Amino acid sequence: MCCDLKRRFLLLYATQKGQAKAIAEEICLQAGAHGFEADMHCISEMDKYNLETEKDPVVIVISTTGTGDPPDTARKFVKKIRDKTLPPDHFAHLQYGLLGLGDSEYTFFCNGGKTVDRLLQELGAQHFYDTGLADDCVGLELVVDPWIDGLWLALKEVFLLQKEKEGMSNDDVSADPDAGHEMNLSSKIQNLNLEDEGVRSSDSPSHKLLDINVVASATDTEPSLVHSVPPISQSALNIPALPPEYIEVQFQDTHGENPHPSSLVSEGTTFKVPVTKASQLTREDAVKTALLLELDIANTAFDYQPGDAFCVICPNNVSEVEELLHILGLSERGDNFVCIKVKQDTKKKGATRPQHIPERSTLKFILTWCLELRAIPKKAFLRALVECTSNAGEKRRLQELCSKQGASDYTHFIRESNVCLLDLLHAFPSCKPSLNLLIEHLPKLQARFYSVSSSNLYQPGKLCFVFNIVEYPACPTRPILRKGVCTGWLAELVAPLLRTNKDTLDMKRESFPTEKISIFARPNNTFHLPSDPSVPFVMVGPGTGIAPFIGFLQHRQKLREEHTDWEFGETWLFFGCRHQDRDYLFKDELRCFLENGTLTHLKVCFSRDSSTGEVAQPKYVQDVIRLCAKEVARVLLKESGYFYVCGDKKHMADDVSDAVLDVLSIEMEVDKLEAMKTMAKLREEKRYLQDVWS
Repeated sequence: MCCDLKRRFLLLYATQKGQAKAIAEEICLQAGAHGFEADMHCISEMDKYNLETEKDPVVIVISTTGTGDPPDTARKFVKKIRDKTLPPDHFAHLQYGLLGLGDSEYTFFCNGGKTVDRLLQELGAQHFYDTGLADDCVGLELVVDPWIDGLWLALKEVFLLQKEKEGMSNDDVSADPDAGHEMNLSSKIQNLNLEDEGVRSSDSPSHKLLDINVVASATDTEPSLVHSVPPISQSALNIPALPPEYIEVQFQDTHGENPHPSSLVSEGTTFKVPVTKASQLTREDAVKTALLLELDIANTAFDYQPGDAFCVICPNNVSEVEELLHILGLSERGDNFVCIKVKQDTKKKGATRPQHIPERSTLKFILTWCLELRAIPKKAFLRALVECTSNAGEKRRLQELCSKQGASDYTHFIRESNVCLLDLLHAFPSCKPSLNLLIEHLPKLQARFYSVSSSNLYQPGKLCFVFNIVEYPACPTRPILRKGVCTGWLAELVAPLLRTNKDTLDMKRESFPTEKISIFARPNNTFHLPSDPSVPFVMVGPGTGIAPFIGFLQHRQKLREEHTDWEFGETWLFFGCRHQDRDYLFKDELRCFLENGTLTHLKVCFSRDSSTGEVAQPKYVQDVIRLCAKEVARVLLKESGYFYVCGDKKHMADDVSDAVLDVLSIEMEVDKLEAMKTMAKLREEKRYLQDVWS
């Protein structure tokens, strides 16, 4: 390889929660070992790069947020390349490779990456490497790792072709062992045989080859988080390169004030509002506990429409913070202020102080409000933890979990088990990471999204929302039961209000302090009532998925009261739960909506109740939808109505989608393919809308 040839490529990332940035940093880290120089920037930093004049290859890593939108950091970029006045050859000079991140649990999988990919293609840009689409549902690394491995060969061919065009000698390249092959770079990353990836090893110089012959004990025949079995326990391992440290932590005194947690939010204006009511919607013996909270927003500028979402800024669990401080040996320094700086001698290119960490705050504040302690550790984090582990057996197991050979173990024992940092530190007690390592690898503590369950027209100055208290039961990889970060915190916060509601004595609510929480708006651009009130619509919301539809019906009832001369379309609600007498949410309210005509049709089902009649009752909402096929088809096809789905994606939304496909196929008397085309048209027209979560 010609020593004076500068093989630079532009590396852009667009991230919402930090994953795309972390992957871009891994590409940047590996680039040097392959003879490349990555010029890395956030895609929002458009003053630092110029695609109009870019001559070198471009690599883009981009995530997806919301209902298929590009991340916030990519909004200006997307708006710029969406300009209809740009000619079709605007980027004809540009060669790029794109890695999209997404979650197939959601309808518009990897749509952020697909959107940028399509727009660049429409402006004449050319792929030098096939687009990769990584799925967070099964593990991003299953596509990310092989995509990165193949990237270097693709880049080498780009520079080889450039040399040929410039009339340079090919002799300069012959020294590069990878460059002398004729390559077909149609890697079809999207269609990788993922099952085979666990046994592929990399010849990349950035991966260290380990050959530690640790023989499994005869008594341990089953693999676990802390124990492996052959063949992996006896295999040579390809582990990632050690990420360079770049953060320096300086402890100071205990004098001063912490910033307010809302100052860490960059998404918009935050509002600190009181919780005025709290009630439990489920019986004590229900499988899940659902709570309804009411917030007072009367003295704020916070505004919303039924169907919108909003975010709650929440802290990590206090006891988990104390536990982590104890393990780190920093219990006595929790109230000390710390100053976070970038190491002057770091080898990490473009290292900056994490923006979600204040320049000066206490250690306890950082662990409570800034870092996602429950985050599933990435392989790069595991690799860094290897260096902090003294026990040879524990060290080896961490190496296995971050290796290519241990991909399936990582998926099963860490990813699918929702293992967090504290779980790892309990499982590997000789692992003693430094504070700077945690700050480098733990992502930002994210605010939690909730659907609004009220109408500002019906309840002026109030905002209601519903949630199940999430629980992660104890298991071999998790020593104790844990509640959701936000739902557990909210439940604890409103416990006095709940006790007041349950008390038979007439206790004054003023005897309890009014708790406040910080929120900010996250409007939903599409999941709203039809603008024309005469248009009929169908709502499907089992469990807490009913939340936005209570807001819909409240709003519709108020409109009916205020506009008696208006024509209103019929409304359908399909609701389901486990038991009629334990978790039938808003039962009385729904009966009222039905009686006053706001709700035209209410269809309910109970999946765990025994059938009392001779004919078995439908158990799930998708079953009831099929029973109402003619009516559903009429609303959608003949009356141009809307269809809304809210709730769990994995166990409901896909099944509902399949049911609607069956309805369309039967009632239109067409095959599945034609029904799918009709369904696609409904989605395109924003008449089949989803607000789902995994």
